Amino acid sequence: YITLDSVGRKKYYYKKRDEYNSISITSDFQQNINKAALFVFLNRTCYNGLYRVNSKNEFNVPAGAYKNPRICDQDNLRAVSQLLQGVTICCGYYTLSESFIDDKTFVYFDPPYRPLTKTASFTAYTEKAFDEEAQIALAHYIDRLTEVKKAYVLASNSDPKNSDPHDDFFDDLYQGYNIIRVNATRRINRNAYERGEVSELLISNY
Repeated sequence: YITLDSVGRKKYYYKKRDEYNSISITSDFQQNINKAALFVFLNRTCYNGLYRVNSKNEFNVPAGAYKNPRICDQDNLRAVSQLLQGVTICCGYYTLSESFIDDKTFVYFDPPYRPLTKTASFTAYTEKAFDEEAQIALAHYIDRLTEVKKAYVLASNSDPKNSDPHDDFFDDLYQGYNIIRVNATRRINRNAYERGEVSELLISNY
């Protein structure tokens, strides 16, 4: 990949993206290793390191334009592998987490952000969109973790007041919680002029 020109890199990237999407995670160890390796490659060479899938649950992020990406950082991968020894990773809908949450648990939610404008309608990194009803359902789940589980909860989201000072969607939804507005740099946007610092929300029950 590194030795190819820009045209060759794109062809190589999309070939590997198709290969990644064709592999299912099964009991076949070597097949799973191949998919993991392809995931690392795609993450380091796709547009802005974004992870997103379409309605068919296929990875669909376009190729990036890095000059000399460090695709395989062996030291970091081995260090992360060591830290994950003995750790259980659960992949599923967020409400499945309730069974292992208690009053000693710190929970962080980073859902697809609510769009700031009507034209910025992207709400899904997976095959299912995360609309306003989903945002409300998440808030109710956070209520449950707060009131019943007594867990420490932190959530982040977009700040609607970036585009509409009168939009109190999250202020109303999370009444009684601590809401802090922080400046964050947006790096992923198809329009370069829309990147830069914006206000984002940190919502906590502590």
